[in-house]
Amino acid sequence: MGNKKKILILIVAYNAESHIKSVLGRISKKTIDASSEMLLVDDASCDKTAYAALEYKKRHNLKKLKIVRHAKNKGYGGNQKWGYNYAIQNNFDIVVMLHGDAQYPPEYVPSLIELISIENAGFAFGSRMNGHPLQGGMPIYKYLGNKFLTSLENFILKTNLSEFHSGFRAYSVEALKKIPFNENSDDFHFDSEIIIQLIMSNQKIKEFTIPTHYGSERCYVNPILYGLNILKVLWQYILNKYNIKKYAKFDIKNEISI
Repeated sequence: MGNKKKILILIVAYNAESHIKSVLGRISKKTIDASSEMLLVDDASCDKTAYAALEYKKRHNLKKLKIVRHAKNKGYGGNQKWGYNYAIQNNFDIVVMLHGDAQYPPEYVPSLIELISIENAGFAFGSRMNGHPLQGGMPIYKYLGNKFLTSLENFILKTNLSEFHSGFRAYSVEALKKIPFNENSDDFHFDSEIIIQLIMSNQKIKEFTIPTHYGSERCYVNPILYGLNILKVLWQYILNKYNIKKYAKFDIKNEISI
């Protein structure tokens, strides 16, 4: 797994004290062995997320796990920016993002890594929408919102992805270097903005089906604001595409061929 690539497992966490030990415990030995580093980034949680992770690290002698706690909350998108810049600065080849609240399955990380390393994708993600999201506890309003926004995004971007809103994803670091992701939002719609950038730079995108799990984790996403932000981003993309108004986040200078 990984073909000797330098792999970073980036665990983004906020107020995940009650779930973080479970998440770390579900990361397989195969994944740990394949990775060069596991980086847990606590985004200034109000609880003891970082301390719970540190306790797990000491108890299980998990030497590859590095724990960073931001002094000030950077936001969901801002936390990712920090992690991807870290991956670039430290010469990693692949970065896998895993949520600290156990909403996504750590057991499926090897599949993400293989899609990047073997199939040479610039971006890979686990899709809930190709499976049985409602059976996995996805609220009906989130299901319908996901379907609507994804259909609109596919129509405008001329793509055929099953969803744009999964947080279970991996990137080629070379692909990240080609896009201005630091210009993106620090909020939750960062995830859609970065996909648009990858599409604009002609990156190969791969997806596979993962199970859906909604449990006791707290969701910090305001669904109405999130949807409006996605619509705003799509409108900005259209304005940029037709040279009506230019946006720095859509200024892709190093386009590559498919």
